[in-house]
Amino acid sequence: MESSKVRTRFAPSPTGYLHVGGARTALFNWLYAKHNDGEFILRIEDTDHERNTDASCEEILNGLKWLNLDWDEGPGKEGGNGPFYQSQRQRIYEEYLKKLEKSDLVYEDNGTIRFKVPSSDIEFHDEICGLQTINLSTTGNRAWDKEKGIEIETNPDFIIRRPDGTFLFHFVNVIDDIEMNISHVLRGEDHLSNTPKHVALFNALKCPAPIFAHIPLILNEDGSKMSKRDAGAGIDWYKNEGFLAEAVTNYIALLGWSPKDDREKLTTDEIIELFDFDHLNKSNSRFDLDKCKWLNGQYVSNLTEEEYLEKALPFSSNASEKVISLTQPRVQHLSEIEEILEPILNDNHPTDHDASLRISTDPETGVRIKELNNVLESLDPWTAENIKNAVKDYADSKQIKIGALMFPLRVCSTGVGQGTDLMPTLETIGRVATIARIKERLDKIYTNI
Repeated sequence: MESSKVRTRFAPSPTGYLHVGGARTALFNWLYAKHNDGEFILRIEDTDHERNTDASCEEILNGLKWLNLDWDEGPGKEGGNGPFYQSQRQRIYEEYLKKLEKSDLVYEDNGTIRFKVPSSDIEFHDEICGLQTINLSTTGNRAWDKEKGIEIETNPDFIIRRPDGTFLFHFVNVIDDIEMNISHVLRGEDHLSNTPKHVALFNALKCPAPIFAHIPLILNEDGSKMSKRDAGAGIDWYKNEGFLAEAVTNYIALLGWSPKDDREKLTTDEIIELFDFDHLNKSNSRFDLDKCKWLNGQYVSNLTEEEYLEKALPFSSNASEKVISLTQPRVQHLSEIEEILEPILNDNHPTDHDASLRISTDPETGVRIKELNNVLESLDPWTAENIKNAVKDYADSKQIKIGALMFPLRVCSTGVGQGTDLMPTLETIGRVATIARIKERLDKIYTNI
């Protein structure tokens, strides 16, 4: 193993979509490699023939590409350490099995091959969880029998090859890490219990084990485990909802890592510069989709108008670029565009009940909006600037602040209490439609004006 070169890896099983937890594991390994001028390796653990699918593999690869997590070696970037699909590495595994057989460290058991666990303690240091010591020969000889509801005696020697000749996760995982010169393994805390078995295999093969860092789990805000059905659980969901990859990467990085200075919005380069074990958290992370949406909104607001339109157009089928541009300050993710545009484009958009109720209790407001509408009816040319000046002049004539007119004017013209910048919105709606909308809503909200 080339100890001077940092080499990390992400090794997903293609049995489902790219989960946010898996994406975080990939991201952390990618960041650590980049921080140390190292290399990031992608390999596919596809030995579970019954559950693996080509579609899942393709989705995982596409998800990593969308997150801009480029790998130095892996599918499409074959190198001397390949192939990078475990299903294509059977010959390599057979060679390592022979090494264990020569050392009398394995034996056959009803068609399976078991590895003889050592009788001495297994000890390793984890960069997050600290010193770990376990004796597999004693702790691995009991298991819970679900049918009997009791603990039973079991064989602590674990199986590394099935009767059909295929190898199990523990064995192939270790062999691939050896063959690919993996120096650091960052993975979920749920793998911590597997690590003593892996270290035992490294020791048996007289190969140094990588440095391990087991990352605490990602939980929902209520402390429950994330489900596949939860919004935001799969990376594909973010793509479909119109999130920006940079924002999602930023948010996922914050699930278990911190810059230690209360910043939340960081560029990928800034995260790479700061990323090390000292910045990793030791407690479980809480997934907050609202915070992710907020952070994405920060990224959206920083786009140029040209950049925004390029990304936004696929999410709006019936609006012009001018109208779509109005939505940028309001959007948290691009799939919201149609909803935001609805009150602008639809003359028959229903009036929000709460917004209507808020202004209906003040008849004087209705009188003012009616008078203002009469002013606007003769306004020419119908531009945002002229509309604003007309509203301001009317407010001045009544010795009131222009802000007192903005909310009721918005409700009567769009039917909602908040939305896109009002004056450009009215310009977009057009003079005839704006006047007609205000008249119609005034009649419904106020009965005696």
